[in-house]
Amino acid sequence: QVQLVESGGGLVQPGGSLRLSCALSGIRVDYYGIGWFRQAPGKEREGVLCISRSGGTVDNLDSVKGRFTISRASDKKTVYLQMNSLKPEDTAVYYCAAKREILSAVPTCASWYYDNWGQGTQVTVSS
Repeated sequence: QVQLVESGGGLVQPGGSLRLSCALSGIRVDYYGIGWFRQAPGKEREGVLCISRSGGTVDNLDSVKGRFTISRASDKKTVYLQMNSLKPEDTAVYYCAAKREILSAVPTCASWYYDNWGQGTQVTVSS
């Protein structure tokens, strides 16, 4: 059974940093691509950063370029989203998602692509 558990969210002041974690279990982690998504109140869910099985990454949002990065732990059982220089508009529930991929899959950051989702972690950026 695939399980994804996000952690690391919270309240942070503008300009601050957070590192979100997505803990993976119940899967062969090296067979899966992982995506980070977010959904703000009243808005559609949007892809933030995604990493393919082979380690390729794609950033889906111009607004986070240069501020957010995605990475995997050495054992690949955890995927991180490092968020720096946070802004109030980054406030959202952040989700990680997983998709079993072929080895040559390119990183994809569309919601429809992923079929396993975590419960989300709230990130609030406010002074």
